[in-house]
Amino acid sequence: MSFTGYRFSPDVIKHAVWLYFRFTLGLRDVEEFLAQRGMEVSYETIRCWVNPFGPLNAANIPRRRGPPTGRWMKP
Repeated sequence: MSFTGYRFSPDVIKHAVWLYFRFTLGLRDVEEFLAQRGMEVSYETIRCWVNPFGPLNAANIPRRRGPPTGRWMKP
């Protein structure tokens, strides 16, 4: 996916989308996190990033869990 035409760098966009999906935060929560790091981004801008870049980010999340079993802990 191309990041051309966006005001912010690809790293900022990727980080915002990652925060939104990884920690199931709200758009305003992600806005606050980025503001704490000195980046003024509105929640509406983040919403516009989530739609096109969300599936791309979700495809890159490694599947670390194994298949479910009937046990609580492995011996």
